Amino acid sequence: MLDSKNAECRGKKILNKLTKEEMSNLQKQIYYSDKYTDDEYEYRHVMLPKEIAKLVPKTHLMSETEWRSIGVQQSHGWVHYMRHDPEPHVLLFRRKLPDK
Repeated sequence: MLDSKNAECRGKKILNKLTKEEMSNLQKQIYYSDKYTDDEYEYRHVMLPKEIAKLVPKTHLMSETEWRSIGVQQSHGWVHYMRHDPEPHVLLFRRKLPDK
């Protein structure tokens, strides 16, 4: 298993190989689901193209800074809360619903 430093280095190497134009084109392929809720949270999933999915660390859930750095764009407050290993290209996000 890769440690987090090795995974970060691998991600940086992949990012460095992509031109700004290539990264921009890949970011346009990111799919954002509609939002859905339960009593406590609002949820959404984000599906990444294969090349961007290679940048997702296998060792930990991503911070907001990390998911923004690979091109995921959504309002503040979303948390990458779960990884579904069979589908590493799908990121699962949630955020607390406002108090009523």
